[in-house]
Amino acid sequence: MRRASVPLSHRPRRHCSSRAGYPVALRTLTVACLVLGVVSGCGRDDAGSSGPPTVASTTAASSASGVPDLEAGADLVRGIDTPWGLAFLPEGGALVAERDTGAILRVTPGAPAERVYEVPGVAAGGEGGLLGLAVSPEYGENGYVYAYFTAADDNRIVRFRLDGQPEVVYSGIEKASNHNGGRIAFGPDGMLYVGTGDANRRELSQDFDSPNGKILRLTPDGQTAPGNPTAGSPVYSLGHRNVQGLAWDSTGRLFAAEFGQNRFDEINLIEPGRNYGWPAVEGDANTDGGRYTNPLLTWSPAEASPSGIAIAGDTLYVAALRGERLWTVPLRDGSLGEPVARLTDQLGRLRTVEVAPDGALWLTTSNTDGRGDIRDGDDRIIRFPAR
Repeated sequence: MRRASVPLSHRPRRHCSSRAGYPVALRTLTVACLVLGVVSGCGRDDAGSSGPPTVASTTAASSASGVPDLEAGADLVRGIDTPWGLAFLPEGGALVAERDTGAILRVTPGAPAERVYEVPGVAAGGEGGLLGLAVSPEYGENGYVYAYFTAADDNRIVRFRLDGQPEVVYSGIEKASNHNGGRIAFGPDGMLYVGTGDANRRELSQDFDSPNGKILRLTPDGQTAPGNPTAGSPVYSLGHRNVQGLAWDSTGRLFAAEFGQNRFDEINLIEPGRNYGWPAVEGDANTDGGRYTNPLLTWSPAEASPSGIAIAGDTLYVAALRGERLWTVPLRDGSLGEPVARLTDQLGRLRTVEVAPDGALWLTTSNTDGRGDIRDGDDRIIRFPAR
């Protein structure tokens, strides 16, 4: 692992088992839930079957201006089938995507999870399925929810109201058994940002005419956003292998998490028009005279395999799949501080991390995705209140 403390504006450019228990609060909650029978029927048997998601706890108070307390986590819900996307609703609670079923659940603290929508046409397989979710910034007026998913012929983005039919807003992103990308998020500018993968065709990442291996910037209608680096193109940045994390800091800077191949996973500062190098380079490398942009931070895949990222205050949170930990990275004076591993080997594979409107940190496990060691009650959402 490499520490990255060089000011962001001065970075060189390249285009590029035995398991520990929960923290005390989680262990206590688990025992209490088992005694009360809360999780009855929601654990998975050896065949991998599961019952319906069930409520797992009440909710501790949280402060929107506080710092998430990683020692005070509590399960919100258990028994979810491979949760992937997570997006908060303005009226409270969140929508959660089940990758393999195509279902969208509404998760509200202290209440059972409720299936509220099923996206038609989801063709789950390998790493594909129902992936990222985003809620329109104008949700109160238009009620739109956005979903990125793997269909029969491609990866695509649809929008819909929870009581209506989906409308395709962007399609034609190549699909594969892996490297489908899938994270979508609305930026501070109201535009829709899309992280895609190279679909196991690495040459697509450097093909400007392909949406694969890119971060795209679209209008809410799925059109090319005004002010993109190249007029008429949705491409915001290129040279990516598999982007699954997008987050903005308080100054509006965009950070992205990217799966490397065998050597380096990355956190990148995304700037319009930059080329992040894949497949020509991976991790810190020769920038080819400034053609490529180097990452701010790298890990080995065994330490990370980063998926979702989130920023709360001056801390970047990175959910690690293969690394089975939550990385916390200080954001200080335009630079990154030393990363610290939290929750190591306690919850298994971690897919998505998001900051709720009340300042709490929500974290999803991904142990039912075909690559994890399934624990009783998986998969789950854990909430860490802000203090």
